[in-house]
Amino acid sequence: MLLPFLLLFGYFIFERGCTFPPSISHFYYTDMGNCFVGTLCAVSLFLFCYNGHDKGDKVAAKIGGLFALLVALFPTDFGGYADMQCSRMTDGENPVSNILHYVSATILFSTFAFFSLVQFTKTNKPGRMAGPKKTRNNIYKICGWVIVVCIVGIAVVSFIPGSLYSKIKAFKPTFVLETIALLAFGFSWLIKGETFFRDKSSATDSK
Repeated sequence: MLLPFLLLFGYFIFERGCTFPPSISHFYYTDMGNCFVGTLCAVSLFLFCYNGHDKGDKVAAKIGGLFALLVALFPTDFGGYADMQCSRMTDGENPVSNILHYVSATILFSTFAFFSLVQFTKTNKPGRMAGPKKTRNNIYKICGWVIVVCIVGIAVVSFIPGSLYSKIKAFKPTFVLETIALLAFGFSWLIKGETFFRDKSSATDSK
């Protein structure tokens, strides 16, 4: 959840005078690149180690862990977003790496949506759902659909013609949508851990 804000904070400290990257992935080419890659690797390791409550949790976590790692290992194209003197890396234009990056990022965000919409909404208590679990499920669904909308929005932005994109470029739509998606999943995960809306009497997770 903090990653976009760490990158934003680092930009204002280390990248003054350079163009703000159009997406979180483009921070790979900035002085915050190690923070970006390191965080993805940490998330990947966590997901590989996470087994959850059932087989669905375990499989989804392993898929998410794999594609989080691929996002880190295969950077997006430089795209000429800034002058080369603002980049810590050589101008990267590799179509294979670029495709792998975007496919991996799409699957990673889709995995986040799957967790929120499917895995987190499950329950091991039969009968009509009520109380904190019902509240949590409503939040999971909202967060999950927010992630889905962000995925679609990012795809739409990538196909906007250059003349039209130039009018919204200053608002960094891809960065904003990625940030919203990460916040939605992070909040959903916190709710799943019963940081908020905890069951009153159970010592175990009611799922």
